[in-house]
Amino acid sequence: MPDDVTALSRRSLMMAGGATLVGLGSAAAQGAAGQGTPGPERPVDTGKVENGKVTFPNWRGPSDRPAPPPPAPLPPGERVGFAIVGLGRLSLEEILPAFGECRKAKAVALMSGSPDKAKAVAAQYGIKPEAVYGYDGWDALARNPDVKAVYIVTPNAVHRDQVIAAAGAGKHVLCEKPMAASAAEARAMIDACAQAKVKLMIAYRCQYEPHNREVVRLVRSAKYGKVKLIEATNTQTMSLPEQWRLKQALAGGGALPDIGIYCLNGVRTLLGEEPVSVQAQIHSPDDPLFREVEETVAFTLRFPSGALALCSTSYGAHETRYLSVQAEGGAIQLQNAFAYEGQRLFVSHREGKAEAREERVLGAKNQFALEIDHMATCILENRTPRTPGEEGLQDQILMEAIYEAARTGAAVALKPPERVVGKGSKDTGDKEQGGKGLDLTRGPEPEEAG
Repeated sequence: MPDDVTALSRRSLMMAGGATLVGLGSAAAQGAAGQGTPGPERPVDTGKVENGKVTFPNWRGPSDRPAPPPPAPLPPGERVGFAIVGLGRLSLEEILPAFGECRKAKAVALMSGSPDKAKAVAAQYGIKPEAVYGYDGWDALARNPDVKAVYIVTPNAVHRDQVIAAAGAGKHVLCEKPMAASAAEARAMIDACAQAKVKLMIAYRCQYEPHNREVVRLVRSAKYGKVKLIEATNTQTMSLPEQWRLKQALAGGGALPDIGIYCLNGVRTLLGEEPVSVQAQIHSPDDPLFREVEETVAFTLRFPSGALALCSTSYGAHETRYLSVQAEGGAIQLQNAFAYEGQRLFVSHREGKAEAREERVLGAKNQFALEIDHMATCILENRTPRTPGEEGLQDQILMEAIYEAARTGAAVALKPPERVVGKGSKDTGDKEQGGKGLDLTRGPEPEEAG
């Protein structure tokens, strides 16, 4: 090739390349300055805004799970402010950290009987010093406009008085399980909140956890036929005799109301039915730990559909938190069902001539954040919580029947729930008076978390 042609070609290429680089640099500069978009609009990468939320189309192939939508938290000023009442292990290890994952709620106040601890915790979470109260500070808390709801996280026997005080202060209430130390106390709590026209929700976190919800969906869909047997086990060991859970006056009982309630509430939630009879046995060893409360309880619930639930709980057995459902055409096992994390869901069924056992993998989510955000949603949208006071009351009534069955050694017949959730309201689902229908003591399904 002649030298002049070669030179021309090189000059042309350099000029073209330089122009391209200049053009790209200019476009990038415009994009950085917000004056334009570098290149053509690509919604698959840039997304779009719908109802104040950024959404993206699914970019994964059909063999992979779609990516969840990006978080869409409310602006901090629009989130529901909570006061946390009680700063024990659960509040400090789980609940307060969970507010960091909440999208609709924020921690704005504390109430504690330990001023030094409350002051330290308030500093850690950016809570104003003037929003820290003692247990006698309900009048001052009532005047705090930032507090829309309280989360009661104290020993069972003081729930009633604190819920009534919160209702009197005009604040909505999220109360830890068990709801109270007796059914009579639970009734008083429901009445106080109804009179004050504030919402009352019981913190049954497993009803908001994705794996537990998937088990409920599978059972209710009847995909594997009619349920015959449910097994639920929740056990752990205890070691400190001074712990409040081992004091009858504070706990109202031992393993049953503390961890056995997960089995009781779990099987009721699975079926949506209420049991018609219960049998039970209780055993406690000759051990100073169990002078006031029971160690081990086993109970069997019979449901109208014919399903039997075999439940066991103990303060003296290695930690096991397991749920199993045996239906006509398949079996469902949920490992770590009642734990804070680590759930694994397996389904077994016939696949042609083979027995298939598959794991259903779901994204892990913070159960406490999910339940707190659900309460916030109910406040913002004036909805009935999925787990209102009626749900907690029903478990209190059933636990009293379990203790009675163990005491007498005979089966105890159970009546339909004495209080059902708002017949006729638009968000209560299939409910009827007289004990018929499903989910009589529950509000509508919780919203799906992204």
